[in-house]
Amino acid sequence: MQKINQAASHQTAAAPNLSTLPPLFDQVCVIGLGLIGASLAQAIKDNGLSRRLVAVDRHAPSIEEAIQQGLLDAGSSELSKVVSGSDLIVIAVPVQAVQTVFADIKTAMDSGQLATDCIITDVCSTKVNIIDAAKAVFSSLPVGLVPAHPIAGAENSGYHARRANLFVNHSVIICELPTTKQTAITKLRQLWEAAGATVMPMAADHHDSILAHTSHLPHLLAFNLVEQLASHDDNLDMFRYAAGGFRDFTRIAASDPKMWHDIFFANQDAIVSALDEYGVYLQTMRQLIIDKDSTALMGLLGRAQAARRHFGHMLASTPYTDTSAMSASYLISPSNTVSGTITIPGDKSISHRSIMLGSLATGVTKVTGFLEGEDALATLQAFRDMGVTIEGPDKGRLTIHGVGMNGLKPSKTPLYMGNSGTSMRLLAGILAAQSFDSVMTGDTSLNKRPMERVAAPLREMGAVIQSTGHSGTAPLSITGRDNVGKPLQGVEYDMPVASAQIKSCLLLAGLWAEGTTTVTQPEVSRDHTERMLSAFGYPVTVDGNRISVDGGGTLTGGDIAVPADISSAAFFMVAAAISHGSELTLKQVGINPTRTGIIDILKLMQADITLSNKTYVGEEPVADITILSSKLVGIKIPEMLVPLAIDEFPVLFIAASCAQGRTVLTGAKELRVKESDRIAVMAEGLQALGVDCTVTDDGLIIEGQGSHGQMSKVIGGQVDNSTPVFGGGHITSHHDHRIAMSFAVASLRASEQITIEGIETVNTSFPGFAELANQIGMAIEVDNGAV
Repeated sequence: MQKINQAASHQTAAAPNLSTLPPLFDQVCVIGLGLIGASLAQAIKDNGLSRRLVAVDRHAPSIEEAIQQGLLDAGSSELSKVVSGSDLIVIAVPVQAVQTVFADIKTAMDSGQLATDCIITDVCSTKVNIIDAAKAVFSSLPVGLVPAHPIAGAENSGYHARRANLFVNHSVIICELPTTKQTAITKLRQLWEAAGATVMPMAADHHDSILAHTSHLPHLLAFNLVEQLASHDDNLDMFRYAAGGFRDFTRIAASDPKMWHDIFFANQDAIVSALDEYGVYLQTMRQLIIDKDSTALMGLLGRAQAARRHFGHMLASTPYTDTSAMSASYLISPSNTVSGTITIPGDKSISHRSIMLGSLATGVTKVTGFLEGEDALATLQAFRDMGVTIEGPDKGRLTIHGVGMNGLKPSKTPLYMGNSGTSMRLLAGILAAQSFDSVMTGDTSLNKRPMERVAAPLREMGAVIQSTGHSGTAPLSITGRDNVGKPLQGVEYDMPVASAQIKSCLLLAGLWAEGTTTVTQPEVSRDHTERMLSAFGYPVTVDGNRISVDGGGTLTGGDIAVPADISSAAFFMVAAAISHGSELTLKQVGINPTRTGIIDILKLMQADITLSNKTYVGEEPVADITILSSKLVGIKIPEMLVPLAIDEFPVLFIAASCAQGRTVLTGAKELRVKESDRIAVMAEGLQALGVDCTVTDDGLIIEGQGSHGQMSKVIGGQVDNSTPVFGGGHITSHHDHRIAMSFAVASLRASEQITIEGIETVNTSFPGFAELANQIGMAIEVDNGAV
């Protein structure tokens, strides 16, 4: 008894407490005190959702104990003895017993014990047969009937296994019947939400089909596998040596056989259909093993592995790490020196393009140095969803089995891009040329970012593409060429701003277009797409700022080596430059001339940077970069360098804050439409740490620390960067990975601890950032917060 009371007390604390609100119901009657019925009763009691709580159960000891513990006001084995005055009845009995319960409820209504508009609901895992049972008993469906199904459970069953928090963060499906009063639906929704659940409507037949696949079929297979192994002559050895996978998969075979017996019969049609479909897939896998078809089997296994992870994030509208709660933080203590030799992860831009072009090529493409960050993984999953077999990633290695220019297949679901604007904008060009319709969506952050910048020029090529809302954001719906009736047409497009994403989108679309597609950019932007197209054997014509491709060519698979990402290296360049007594070498970083704006700007600020061991990795130039502590000066940043350092400005703002004098950035409106408004967000953070800065329409003015008498000194030939520039404080990353990492670098010149909230998005571009930073002398503690 004491143990049960303690458990109930603990569970009460976990469930949402709405006891300060008026009760939703005068009296709730729960029929069946098993796990679900008793847990719901406990949640109703703990949250004060009903003035009285009664129950019906044939197991007298459960009723007696529930009354003794104060859970119930009354209970009985007969409905007629306790139901009078109830305004909600919850049926929590096996499926095949529901019709009998409906008959008892009708009798109570006919006798006047229950109002005819009393709300009646259930918790069964099939819904069509519940509605059919009600139709068989009542002349017309009761206006208070709301079939429902909480998607929750536990290994143990019965009254003693009850948990008031069983439904917290779980889904409850409600079938909204046309005959049901809206007030009944609303009140039942309020009850389940008060118990901590997420309520969603669904038609009864669709519910039964979905649950047949996701719940009933797995249980059936688990029961069958255990029965199969138990029937073997050497069954003892089989169970003795069964590994964790067997135990995990067959755990659900410990469930109540009677309950599942009833469910299998109650949902017969949907379960048989699911079994038939499963049999087809099983036969396919059997044949792949017989044929030793390694590529096809690896593709099937790889897609399944990735899909299990992918769909969870897609349904939550998050990147592959959860950013909605922004629960994780960096707690960074001031440290003043960094040193060592490190290797930066692979280039994100090149990783994206290696997946795209490798998938569209003929033959096999092997990739090394692939960035296993969330953005690149979103691109990888999208092409898997379109039928491409991709092995890996495994320590940066991928094997892509290309399907050719016309081999992509339509995805069965919207393509989920997570937080990756590059994925969505470049794929828009590819998908606009495909024969099939497509939909692309992303997480909450990505779905707020402008997509008309690619949609509008694609329409000039004949694409039929629909963005969302007045702002022209994602999701994007793209009509396939089979429905349009003609291919894309080559165009000459003058870009209003220098953007590698817009340029690449149009060039990729141009691979399928009739004629020539020419893009003219006002300034140079990163040229990874042009270089990689050439590496795959596709002719690209470059004439100054005019880039052209002719449609109708082919791509040929090969080996792609992804160099270290200069955008990720930028954080460590600035870290060494602003800190004291530092010397840091970054190995084999990509120094594509369209990406070296960060180096050019830092050199203009008099940073001590040298490049050595220059060579080429495939089509991309690379070098070792060594940075020493530097006496930085403020500058007017040349606008011609802005497109070449567009992603590096957040950390350049940190460098400018540590420089002597004023730094002025103009011509950088593009920063306002990144993962966040990087101008406004960085200014907000800098001001919170004590930096004087002014936001302009297209840039930022930063008064460097030299303006306040805190300039770096040169003592004995050494740069003295020991004086703090920043105070301590709390920074919010606004779901932006580069904001988080930039303010982490600021800790090297901070006087107190800096806390950066919402750092989950760092994994989009730089998994392992904190570990690498600590390796060179920083002091970053990751606080994952309460989940």
